[in-house]
Amino acid sequence: MTYPRDILNEIKWGGGGLSQVVITYLHRGAPGDLVSIRGEEIVELGRSFFSTRESKIPYHRIRKIENDGEEVFHL
Repeated sequence: MTYPRDILNEIKWGGGGLSQVVITYLHRGAPGDLVSIRGEEIVELGRSFFSTRESKIPYHRIRKIENDGEEVFHL
């Protein structure tokens, strides 16, 4: 299994950056308990979390990653 952190790092460093990425993650309380953000909102890919300006989100909450409209990860 390829982990979300590995996929995001591969896209960031070898696939042209995160601007075409959409990440859907578990966020209890949101409609359907899911939230999607664009890769350009990510400010750091840490060891256990990725960070946006507003929060840190654990990788284990990621449910789907799309890159340029293609699904590259689904849990």
